[in-house]
Amino acid sequence: MAWSSDECLEISCSDSVRLVNGTGLCSGRLEVRFDQRWSPVCEEDLDLQGAQVVCRELGCGAPSVFKGGMFGEVEAPFWTKKFQCEGHESALLDCSESGLTGNTCPPATAVGLTCSDPDDEVRLVGGSSTCSGRLEWKHHGEWRPVKPSFSSWTLKETAVICKRLDCGSAVSSRAIEESSDRPVWWIISGCVESKSTLKECVNTEDYSTSYGLEITCSDSVRLVNGTGLCSGRLEVKSDQRWSPVCEEDLDLQGAQVVCRELGCGAPSVFKGGMFGEMEAPFWTKKFQCEGLESALLDCPESGLTGNTCPPATAVGLTCSDPDEVWLVGGSSTCSGRLEWKHHGEWRIVHPSHSYWTLKFSAVICGRLDCGSAVSSRVTNEPSDRPVWGINPDCVESKSTLKECVNTEDRSSVFGLEITCSDSVRLVNGTGLCSGRLEVRSDQRWSPVCEEDLDLQGAQVVCRELGCGAPSVFKGGMFGEVEAPFWTKKFQCEGHESALLDCGGSGSVRNTCSPRKAVGLSCENPDNYRLVGEPSRCAGTLAMKHMEEWRPLAEKSSHWDQRSAAVVCTVLKCGSAVSTRVVERDDKRPVWWIRGSCVQTASSLFQCVDYRTYSSDNVLEVICSDLLEKPNITFSFSTDGASEATPQGYQALIGTSFNITCSVQPQYEGGDFQLIFSDSNTTQSYTLTVVNHSAHFLFPTANQSHGGQYSCVYHLHAFSHNFSSESQTLSLTVGDPLRDLIIRCVVLLGSLLIYDTALYCYFKVKTKRQPPVLRNEINVEMQIITIPQEST
Repeated sequence: MAWSSDECLEISCSDSVRLVNGTGLCSGRLEVRFDQRWSPVCEEDLDLQGAQVVCRELGCGAPSVFKGGMFGEVEAPFWTKKFQCEGHESALLDCSESGLTGNTCPPATAVGLTCSDPDDEVRLVGGSSTCSGRLEWKHHGEWRPVKPSFSSWTLKETAVICKRLDCGSAVSSRAIEESSDRPVWWIISGCVESKSTLKECVNTEDYSTSYGLEITCSDSVRLVNGTGLCSGRLEVKSDQRWSPVCEEDLDLQGAQVVCRELGCGAPSVFKGGMFGEMEAPFWTKKFQCEGLESALLDCPESGLTGNTCPPATAVGLTCSDPDEVWLVGGSSTCSGRLEWKHHGEWRIVHPSHSYWTLKFSAVICGRLDCGSAVSSRVTNEPSDRPVWGINPDCVESKSTLKECVNTEDRSSVFGLEITCSDSVRLVNGTGLCSGRLEVRSDQRWSPVCEEDLDLQGAQVVCRELGCGAPSVFKGGMFGEVEAPFWTKKFQCEGHESALLDCGGSGSVRNTCSPRKAVGLSCENPDNYRLVGEPSRCAGTLAMKHMEEWRPLAEKSSHWDQRSAAVVCTVLKCGSAVSTRVVERDDKRPVWWIRGSCVQTASSLFQCVDYRTYSSDNVLEVICSDLLEKPNITFSFSTDGASEATPQGYQALIGTSFNITCSVQPQYEGGDFQLIFSDSNTTQSYTLTVVNHSAHFLFPTANQSHGGQYSCVYHLHAFSHNFSSESQTLSLTVGDPLRDLIIRCVVLLGSLLIYDTALYCYFKVKTKRQPPVLRNEINVEMQIITIPQEST
């Protein structure tokens, strides 16, 4: 895509030092460049003054730690001199050096260095404490308010800020409007959670806006090591130190206060050791709360307990998610428009980043205790309404939905409609169309016994879940289960729209082995292909949905070679050779696909956003099996050759023969390589392809031509080399006279063997006949002897 701009990007890199294998820009193993080679530095050859120079040269703060082996061992040749810095130099190579040390440096003593980040200070101003208020960031020595980019700031990012400030858990964040435009720092929201230094996430362009970001962290309590903001090991802060709480020192009323203080719902579980052991000094008093207090430290306390608390009894706490979701306007509580209650207010949901797939819908279905996700689509609302923006990636990864809400006030004409199955689901599978079958009745999910589901029933389940035909169903495929089983046998005809519409047997099954819980795999309903090229393994990626074919586009730049590899594998086209975004001349309707989803999902249909978009950019995928398999054929100049087997030929010495390599007319040009091999040698002959074929002539056949032959087609296309090999055929070469002699010898030998066997047979038979009297012999001879005159 072509862009025009009067702005450009200026970048400064360090010339001769770098930190590698670290967790951010200001940490890693130190390497020095000299004579175009990077060399690690021995621990003994760098002191504190040298470390200060390195950190300053890299634009980082003062060194906090430097020692050998911090960031991995290295076998490369080491720097051979000792740095003798005074600490004020602007570059490490400006420091004086000793002569050659002559020492060998063990791989484990390659020095690693961690510098502080000078442009990494944050503060909250205007709040009731240092743990609440408007977020400001100091960058290049200047404090400015923070405005997150892409409108996707959630409590996940807020939690990073709270931790940086040594505050407790993230309670809330929201966009606020200032009285006038002020210069701000833009922050890339998704970067904040994954990077070790905040300076890596700052956009340093000058912006002005009237919006800021207000954050509230808890002052004196936090939950750590949990699966989300509302679960973890409880710690309390006093005198700037965080202390775990003993299981015996917190009761239900105290747990209620903690959950409320953190902006979470009621406590569901609290007990010792839930989230790991803890050796740190414990909180030394027992909380005696009434349950109405706004903060745990507002509760009365007992005197010093004087008890030692075992590490395994550090109390862990799980609070429920205060945010509620529901589906409205559908045929049941498991289908309709998604609405979310946040901060006590119900609003429709609009996914941020403008994509939403079935993987995210599955989370909502699970939250509502519905079945599997069947479909989702973005709908047009009649007028602009306030919405909650939601980060879809967060929805899939976090245990509480409140962590995923975008707190900006926004209006949108788009809503999100989700359909979940009402009464069947597949669990513990590899995707939405596989798993252990469970049926819901009376608000309880029950597994189904292998003996109670037949092929017709499996067909109904797959159809109900929006999947393809059943491919496998049998007991124990997706794990054992001890839960009470469904107690009746399904008697389906196969055309029903829901499993519970099927008839059932009257008999009730009492027991079913845990290993016989039936698992089901349905075919994926994906219908996609590569189009626009002569090969089915190259071209624009397109998908069929609701009987309509559209190209696929990727909006968020997450499509890469790994995503393309999934497409090539499913299409049975080998591996991915290349993939790119192709610009078309006009905008046409497309489906959006999420590249990062493709790499982890079992089917592409889970990763597509089916709302109506138009784009002039589409995805091109080139797979390794681009070429059709070539053909190989033999032809002979005389009748002295005959086909011996379906894959083998025979030629006589002295005759001529021709081998033709040909390929379907996909692409022009290329070369054919004829490969010959026998027990001793391998040879090859190459010809340029003409009219999609090449002819290899052998004027006079001899014994050396006997062996295995195959054709390999080579083509350079799409800036890559491709090849495809034919089946292998065998050729034997024989002498006519020699063959005649061999046939005669074989024939005579066969006759000799036959006569010998016949003689031995009669000789043995004669010896086994019993003795007879002379009269009997005469009688016998009279019977079998024919008189001469009678003839």
